[in-house]
Amino acid sequence: MNRQNVSLLAVAGVVVLVSGTAAAQAPKPATSGAPAAQGTQTPPARPRLVAPVRGVAQIGYTRPVVKRGKVGGKDFVVTTMRIQNMAAAPIAGLKVDDFWYDKQGNPLPSDSYRHPRPLQPGEVITVTLETPLDPRMNRNQWQFSHANGEIKPTLVPKL
Repeated sequence: MNRQNVSLLAVAGVVVLVSGTAAAQAPKPATSGAPAAQGTQTPPARPRLVAPVRGVAQIGYTRPVVKRGKVGGKDFVVTTMRIQNMAAAPIAGLKVDDFWYDKQGNPLPSDSYRHPRPLQPGEVITVTLETPLDPRMNRNQWQFSHANGEIKPTLVPKL
């Protein structure tokens, strides 16, 4: 009795699958009325994913503006710069590090920024770095990198 139920269930499953496949392949009936207008356009295709830059990528950046400011009631050094992707492909995992040093060259607390999505070719972003103010701060340095290699930064007058 149990074998008969299993066999019957298997046959019913095959019938459901075959009927679903046949319905999906059935030709659509012709619509009545006038043919479609010639000026209509098809919907745009989904954007393709483009492989990101591997190795050295080129960016342009404006001269960073460094100001003192308060963030949440605490004193910070706020650095703002604009960055543009000058490479032919997206830059994945763009990272900007702001390193601060005292007069003897000892490192001080710094800040880092990582762009959350690939930076597309020609895209311009504004990066804001907030470093806690330290009275020993003397000079700073910026370092650019990305997930698949190095960055060759170029200082540009305007973006």
